[in-house]
Amino acid sequence: MKEYTLLACMSVIITILLDRVSGMNVLRRRIFYLFFAIILCFKFFVNGYLTSWIVLYNPQQFLGFRIGTIPLEDFLFGFSMVTMSIIFWEYFKTRFSSRQAGSLRQ
Repeated sequence: MKEYTLLACMSVIITILLDRVSGMNVLRRRIFYLFFAIILCFKFFVNGYLTSWIVLYNPQQFLGFRIGTIPLEDFLFGFSMVTMSIIFWEYFKTRFSSRQAGSLRQ
């Protein structure tokens, strides 16, 4: 079974659902994709170096499809980690800024 692939796909699905359920709609913002493209540039540099000879993957655990030296699953996990961080940041920023505004009125 391809556990790494399964977990990577699940993380993307959970991230997309979290974006919709939270109402943050980060994935509908153009600025997100610009930000993500910048992150991908750094991912190619750092992860490409790491996966070229330092980090080894068990071929039975992932699809075996690589972009350069980076497994496809790494891109899926990277998408989920970055996107969830932004979703939580926006959610708590909205939540706490509305609380602070309410406490200032009293």
